[in-house]
Parts: sequence; structure tokens; C-alpha cells
Amino acid sequence: MRNRLRRKTTSAWRKLLTSVKRLDPTYTIEQTFHTHHYLRLTMRTLEHLASMDLPVRNRSVLEVGAGVGDFSSFFLDRACRTTITDVRPELLTYLQRRYPGQDIRCLDLEQPTSLADAPFEVVFCYGVLYHLQHPAQAIAYLSDCCSDLMLVSSQVIYGDEEDFVLADEQQARLGQSYYGCGARFTRRWLWQQLRQHFPHVYLPIIQPAHPQFPTNWMVQPAQEELARAIFVAARQPLTNPLLTEAWLDRQEHQR
Repeated sequence: MRNRLRRKTTSAWRKLLTSVKRLDPTYTIEQTFHTHHYLRLTMRTLEHLASMDLPVRNRSVLEVGAGVGDFSSFFLDRACRTTITDVRPELLTYLQRRYPGQDIRCLDLEQPTSLADAPFEVVFCYGVLYHLQHPAQAIAYLSDCCSDLMLVSSQVIYGDEEDFVLADEQQARLGQSYYGCGARFTRRWLWQQLRQHFPHVYLPIIQPAHPQFPTNWMVQPAQEELARAIFVAARQPLTNPLLTEAWLDRQEHQR
């Protein structure tokens, strides 16, 4: 009888603590961005970013759509003067708690305003463009904010044409479009958009070691799967054996 009462009391306390946690905005944010799925994708993408050995140390960086800042420390740990931005107020509050004293600002890429410190040497745009209704406008804006390198990772759709379609997203979900409308486009569309603003646009020969980064773009999977691609746009030519300005239909996975 006593053990049964103890178990009931313990269960009640656990339920109460869980309810209290769910009232904390931090709990909701981390439940969204720090699931096993997100963390796995983030780790593989960070591994790949580091492996490209890009010239980013000690530079000024604009990070857009930072979310919870899982990529921000990559630049902070390399002594970069980093401006961390997002559009959602709750994420900005989270970022301020996570990175106290850092330059954290609100930036709406659907309705961008001028930034006093622009241009930045590096613009970091990972996981953002497909959540926008007007990604071409955002690319043009970010190009104006960039004096050297623009690093882009985006969800894309299969196909070799310059295809572009709008897509409904769940506005209430923290990891989706702030305005409830995103876009889906092919690698070719994104490639051409970047080439309008940068003289050099590179594809990595190697993709992150994650299923969402395909290596054979000539064969679309039978089942609909998320696909992501990475681009490096530059003002000056880069001498890097891991990057090519040639169009690639086949890449390799990182070992």
C-alpha cells in the first residue's frame, strides 16, 4: 500500500514538472530544434562545413535565420565578428540568453532593411531560403550585404530545369516560414540566382554524410524524400580542391 502511494506521488510530481516545463518558452524551442532528427542533421552539416576549410577565421559574418544558434558558435569559436539574426521574437530572446553580449538582431528577409555594418565579409545562409516566399529577393539583398563569401545550404527539389514553386508551411511552427509560405526550387534555379550576383559559384564535390544530402541527382527516389544542396558564392576565385565551378550531377558523401 505504501509503495503504491509512493509511486502515485512520484508520477504526480513528474506530470506537474512536465507541465511547468511546457509553460517555459525555452522548452518548446528546444523540443523543436533539438530533437534527434535536428541534432543529427546539424552535426553532419557542421562536420561538412568545417571540412571545406573555407577562409572564415577572424572575419565579419552575417548569419541569417539563425534559429537557436547551433551554427553560430562555429564562427564565434573562430574569432569572427558575428552578427546573428532571425525574425521570430521568441528565437531572438533564446539567442540572447544563449549568447549574451553577442550582436543579435531582428532581420526579416521578406521585408529586409539596411544593416548599418554592411557589407560583411561572409554571409551565412543555411536552411533559410526555402522558408521564404521571395527567395530571389533575399539573395539579391544578401549579395548587397556580402563583400566576399556567401555560404548557402537549402532544401531543393529534383530536376535539371530552373523550376520554382510556392509551398504552404505551418506558420505556427518555429522551424517553418514566419509568414506561412515558403518556396521549393531546383539546384539549377538556385545556382542561376547566385550567378546573377557573384562571379564565382561553387558546388562542393563532397556532400555531408546525411541521407538528406543526395549524391546522385540524376535519379529521383521512388519515395518523396527531402533533398538538400550546398553552394559557395564568392567575389574572388577560390583555390580549393573540394569545390568546383563545374555543374555536378554526381557528388560523394563525406567519409
